Amino acid sequence: MLHAIGGKMSVQISSRLPRKFLSEIESLVKEGYYHNDSDFVREAVREKLEGIKEVNLREVSLKEAKEEIYRYLELNPDSYPYDIANELRLELSLVHEALMELKKEGKAVEVE
Repeated sequence: MLHAIGGKMSVQISSRLPRKFLSEIESLVKEGYYHNDSDFVREAVREKLEGIKEVNLREVSLKEAKEEIYRYLELNPDSYPYDIANELRLELSLVHEALMELKKEGKAVEVE
């Protein structure tokens, strides 16, 4: 679904959040820090994307990436590809490729 906001097109998405997060967001809205939940989410996404732009990515082989990601997942089992890429300073596409191979090898599983 597309909407025009401030003359720019935007896309509506849905996402699942823990109840605790929603409660904290609603408190911030009630306290006047944000106009509404959507305003908070837009700002959070904007800040996260800006932070990624500042990351100096490392160039490593797929084999090295798989090894690093496997070790990372042992310590951080509930990680998202985005978080792995940021923490290890790897291209997100490389992380996705490495994760697909780790899944095929039975070394990683996808959970909700």
